[in-house]
Amino acid sequence: MQDMREVYADISQQSFKNEDRYQDAIDLLRSRVNLLAGKDKVLMTMYLENGASFRRLAQLTGVCEATIARRIRRLTARLTDGRYITCLRNRDRFNEMELAVAREHFLIGLSMRKIAASRGCTFYSVRKILKRIKGVLKGQA
Repeated sequence: MQDMREVYADISQQSFKNEDRYQDAIDLLRSRVNLLAGKDKVLMTMYLENGASFRRLAQLTGVCEATIARRIRRLTARLTDGRYITCLRNRDRFNEMELAVAREHFLIGLSMRKIAASRGCTFYSVRKILKRIKGVLKGQA
């Protein structure tokens, strides 16, 4: 049977590891927040740098607190995902249109239909571009 001191030592070491992972994630988000634009960038900056709560952000934006929480969670997931960063690292393999589609899909979170409408091209061409991008990303992994 383990001594209580050993149990507490194990727990404290685990908490330090969790804190390190948490801090690493925050640092990663802070370094990537500049990839965002407009309201998303302001929202994430206020949340990360100023420590604004969901309630305060909801009051400032005039949106429901749950909407703010969902938006921040989605932005966090997109920023930490890394697919758009991988595209940027391999920008020599993509043309300007492909990088724009990658940004709108992986970072901003637009659907293929919305990308096609904003770019003035067909849904099928956007789907083809994303398939090519995902193929290149898969080859990088």
